[in-house]
Amino acid sequence: MTYGEHLCLRRWMDFQVMINGMQLRTTLLAALVVVVVGAPAGAQERNVRDVPIPHDVGQGVSPSFEGWFENPDGTFSLSWGYFNRNYEEQPNIPTGPDNRFGPGPVDRGQPTHFLPRRQTGVFTTVVPADFGDQTLTWTIVRGGNAISIPGHLRPEWMIDAMMEAPSKNTPPVVKFDPLSDGGQGPGGVHGTVTATFPEVEITVWAKDDMVRKMRDQQREPGERRGDSEPRSGVAWSKYRGPGTVTFREAEPEVDETGRAVTTATFSEPGTYVLRVLAWDDTGPQAFVMAVGFQCCWTNGYLTIDVQ
Repeated sequence: MTYGEHLCLRRWMDFQVMINGMQLRTTLLAALVVVVVGAPAGAQERNVRDVPIPHDVGQGVSPSFEGWFENPDGTFSLSWGYFNRNYEEQPNIPTGPDNRFGPGPVDRGQPTHFLPRRQTGVFTTVVPADFGDQTLTWTIVRGGNAISIPGHLRPEWMIDAMMEAPSKNTPPVVKFDPLSDGGQGPGGVHGTVTATFPEVEITVWAKDDMVRKMRDQQREPGERRGDSEPRSGVAWSKYRGPGTVTFREAEPEVDETGRAVTTATFSEPGTYVLRVLAWDDTGPQAFVMAVGFQCCWTNGYLTIDVQ
């Protein structure tokens, strides 16, 4: 399944959940009508709230705290995502009063461009080894509606972002320079380039350990993966920046060396951050994840100064 197909599946699942919810609501409302007809007059003053209707535009964005994991140096990474309630609109919310962390620096590297629907493990914030029982809160304000979500180190929120325990699978190694060490996991790797307006060719290297035991265990007896089914891939998207970004291929093919090339075109000059998501055989950020199991993908963040 390609990343694009996965996103389509996620949207279909959203739709099914919405339909099931509406059917349940209809059943409950019918039952309520029966009860209210025979109830005292005062009981009929209760209000019945409308069923939420999906919208393509105009809805808010909710931060999401995914969990935390320990780093080799003793610090901790808090993993974050978000839920953009719009099915089509991709709001831009600059860092500041409407897109902020606290306490401390408002800008912690969070996105300012929000893709539709649920996006998991989009970035991390690193907290010190002595963070203890403190909290770090991400707040997003849109349409006058502020939603704040705290991040913390509670034991039950520990995740295995750097290794899938049952199979020992690890995230792909992502590089913007083939000679560098690269990075893995939600914290990922950062790179910087300069480009001449309006477009630039961008290259990323993504190599996976090719461990896929967990997926194989989930297959039905006798079921085998087709040779043409992808086992890893990359997907580009805008993360920050003043204008729009279009990609020749948002999901370019990864060759046998791990190299994937595409072209990004910008609507106006400025400083942009593009995010590349590299996923492996476990799939690109599962729509529903059990607590603790959040592996295996890697984020890459490419800052481009478009002049």
